[in-house]
Amino acid sequence: MTPLALYGQARALVGFDLAHNRALLRLRAPVSGTICDPLVDAAVIRNEADAAAARSTGFRTAVVIGAAEEIPSGSDFERYALLDSRFAYLGSDDVLAVEPKTRRLRTLYRRQSEHNSFLVTERCNHLCLMCSQPPKDQDDSWMLDEIAACLPLLDPATRYLGFTGGEPLLEWRRFIALLEQTRDILPSTEIHVLSNGRAFARHEIVSSWAALRHQRLCVGIPLYAAVDSIHDYVVQAQGAFAETVLGLMRLKDKGQRVEVRVVLHRVTAERLRHTCEWLARNLPFVDHVALMGLENTGFALANQDVLWIDPVDYQADLAEGVAILAAAGVRVSVYNLPLCILDRSLWPFAVQSISDWKNAYAPECDGCSARPRCSGFFSTGRQRRSRGIHPLDAAAA
Repeated sequence: MTPLALYGQARALVGFDLAHNRALLRLRAPVSGTICDPLVDAAVIRNEADAAAARSTGFRTAVVIGAAEEIPSGSDFERYALLDSRFAYLGSDDVLAVEPKTRRLRTLYRRQSEHNSFLVTERCNHLCLMCSQPPKDQDDSWMLDEIAACLPLLDPATRYLGFTGGEPLLEWRRFIALLEQTRDILPSTEIHVLSNGRAFARHEIVSSWAALRHQRLCVGIPLYAAVDSIHDYVVQAQGAFAETVLGLMRLKDKGQRVEVRVVLHRVTAERLRHTCEWLARNLPFVDHVALMGLENTGFALANQDVLWIDPVDYQADLAEGVAILAAAGVRVSVYNLPLCILDRSLWPFAVQSISDWKNAYAPECDGCSARPRCSGFFSTGRQRRSRGIHPLDAAAA
């Protein structure tokens, strides 16, 4: 199982200004009548017919996906990038960032995907045991500038957009300004921010967040246990639980949308029922609770002996915890766990939650009648197989 190639290196990158560290390209289909911005728009070329259409339309930049012999001549376009077949998924309205000096490129946005998100920073004030994006202590504030430049290139009909980290609110003024820009450019898009929530314990931050008056903005905040010492241990930050809960309370006091996330592993699963009871009793007003299977990558690989538990072994507690939350009127979902592992009572709550670029299925899934509505597995990291994985026949599904 291999994740989609969102990062890589171009075979060739010709005509780009080496004085600039990065350039953004919005890909366009080279069809007659296309109106293109010569500074950012690039024709997607897969064959000579595409090249001819791009020349006719007046494209100055091309992204060629295919073999080396398909490179347009230098007289055809002022700039071009040659990509190999790993990037065949790219299409019209997708956005790329290219680095002229290194030929490195990143896919920032895919128009056909429902799982677009921007990495705001790799810095964080937590060191979570199972972090899938291990933090780096370096200045990466350029990411905010890149996102700001990318937003006007996105399709206004984009249904969903996420912001993640690291901790996006470490530079909270700049990030909230970015959310304001997003609100104005994409007013109909659902915006989801992943944050550890501690920043919202500060009045000035939660007030600035609420002042956005963004009706489609939600923040997802992890709370790993109802016991402060356990939560603080998971995130490796003393006092985190108290600040996180205070931040949650202040957000809801301001009428903001909040999702609570609980990643399930050995440390959290052992107190899952108690955590769900605590959430139902103390935070029944949150907008959503997501109980999430573990992605075995990043720090989770180094901490497997502490974290790994077969999801089969916590099904009874998961089913009971979901029932408790649902009975309290809390909207609850189960993420990242395949249906064949789940207790049947959990099926109505199971969501196809794994981002499409890293979503995969096991060989057993080929004959499974439940596959069309199953979350499948992470293709990232190192797989740990549950003993409960098996195909479901039509009667069982």
